[in-house]
Amino acid sequence: MENIALVLFPALMVFAAFSDLLTLTIPNMISLVLILLYFALSAWIGTPLFVITLHVCCGLVVLAISFVLFEMGIIGGGDAKLASATALWLGFENLMDYAVAFSFIGGGLAMAIISLRWHTHADQGQSVSLLGRLADKAVNRMPYGVALGIAGMLLYPHSTIWHGLAGV
Repeated sequence: MENIALVLFPALMVFAAFSDLLTLTIPNMISLVLILLYFALSAWIGTPLFVITLHVCCGLVVLAISFVLFEMGIIGGGDAKLASATALWLGFENLMDYAVAFSFIGGGLAMAIISLRWHTHADQGQSVSLLGRLADKAVNRMPYGVALGIAGMLLYPHSTIWHGLAGV
């Protein structure tokens, strides 16, 4: 059972990343499942209430920050919810590493997509293919869920849930 539980977080991160890449949306259900799964697994492995409380506070801090970024039009609502749910899993002890990883990955992703848009002719951007949608200059959004998912998976082995499930 522990092995199945260990892969649930990465599976949800991959699903969120591909959903955002293909549709530029992250379903609310992913963030909701991540939150519920965090509490279920924390209870199952016996995470102390104090640690759970700190992780909830971390998720709320990220929600507040990401809400401001959403209001400024920098990130989407799905990105804000996914970042907050991921912060719940990672806690304050991994938050800075998560932010740095997301920033570098997201920055690289943004530069690649901007370069693609810059070097693509207007008529090529009208394609319904994935590359065509990403290259479309009329689309003013970035699939940051890809960066959030990758960064989350990179930091997951450092989380209390991972340690509890893996017996580390």
